[in-house]
Amino acid sequence: MSLKSRMNSLPPTASQGFRFMSVANQPDAQSTEANYLSGQFLAIKTQIQNALLEEISDPDALRRDELMAHISRLVEANAAISPIEKDTLARGLVHEIMGFGPIQPFLDDPAISEIMVNSFDNIYVESQGKMIKTRSAFRNEAHLRTTLEKMLDFSGRHIDESSPMVDARLPDGSRLNAVLRPVSVAGDSITIRKFAKDPYVLAQLVQIGTLSEAMATFLEAAVCGKLNLVVSGGTGSGKTTTLNALSAFIPSGERIVTIEDAAELQLQQDHRISLEARPPNVEGRGAISIRDLVRNALRMRPDRIVVGEVRGGETLDMLQAMNTGHEGSLTTVHANTPRDCLARLETMVLMAGLELPLPAIRAQIASALNVVVQQSRMLDGTRKIVRITEIVGMESSVVTTQDLFVFDQTGVNEAGEVIGQFRSTGIRPLSSERLRSHGITLSPALFGEGGF
Repeated sequence: MSLKSRMNSLPPTASQGFRFMSVANQPDAQSTEANYLSGQFLAIKTQIQNALLEEISDPDALRRDELMAHISRLVEANAAISPIEKDTLARGLVHEIMGFGPIQPFLDDPAISEIMVNSFDNIYVESQGKMIKTRSAFRNEAHLRTTLEKMLDFSGRHIDESSPMVDARLPDGSRLNAVLRPVSVAGDSITIRKFAKDPYVLAQLVQIGTLSEAMATFLEAAVCGKLNLVVSGGTGSGKTTTLNALSAFIPSGERIVTIEDAAELQLQQDHRISLEARPPNVEGRGAISIRDLVRNALRMRPDRIVVGEVRGGETLDMLQAMNTGHEGSLTTVHANTPRDCLARLETMVLMAGLELPLPAIRAQIASALNVVVQQSRMLDGTRKIVRITEIVGMESSVVTTQDLFVFDQTGVNEAGEVIGQFRSTGIRPLSSERLRSHGITLSPALFGEGGF
């Protein structure tokens, strides 16, 4: 996009001027800039825009700091506005031209994990597990819509009144979901899920209290020993983070095919192929579903298949792949307990459109899956693996399970932090023999009774 088109995409000037966060990592602080905007501010802003159009023909050739230097020099030449207004103007123009306007500081802030735009003037963020309403805002709905369209340019996705919902990803890998008015009653809404540039490893998850060392040892063995795992949990419980951490134990010599609705997994192995689903075009054609990709992946000679999330008929294809030589595959499911996870898998298999009896579906699940890793977002905003459950087999047409590890919550302290401990249940996994066949022997003490 040329600088001129970027400038033209900026919203028309209005009496209130720009409103931006002064400190990106303090989203709940009072936005002081708006209090200092004088009547001359908007006229100077227009002059700076015109001067930039004359000076810079290709902004893509400039780094962010170089553009900031250009703008700052032009701004400093104007003595009619205050230092705070100068800072507001310079940062605001850089965010508009090279970023995504008033939410760019939140995208740049590593402490913020989620950005929720409920309407143009109602923006929340999640920072360190806490939900915070910000003082930042778009100028108006037109400004929000223009920014959204700019976000979608990277992924090639499209949104309009005839197709008012979209899933996409941003250049930094963040996941974006948008819904337009009138489907979103209060106005266009945007939800952005950010991911760490350097994904967590399992040892780091142990350090921050997501799981215990014993649980991590078992999960590492499970991945190396090619057990089929499903990470189960509610929205925002950290399933993708855990899946990324578990995938690090897949040997580098194995061929991995990842399949996602919007690519967000950050596997570190070199021998991998990432496939991404595609929605239909404006004519309603050209859609490529997760199920299409799972079927095609089987023709790509994968050693392991990693599906970012199963949510429909592709579940049947995934289970069949696990049952036909693609051991050690991983996926995630939206469910609140391991038992709910199995019930949801049954329902999704039925969505494949085949009239399979429930006993046959359950037998497929019992033979394909080995371990359910249940993750939860706790009351204090932390994420924990609250249960590691092994699939044992079938008994009277029911899938039987046994818990290997659990998190026992005992209360909440005065600071609102969840108190509890991870413990083993004292049950040794039936998959121990299979792990031994892969050269992995786990100490019986790992599954001993008591807390650890």
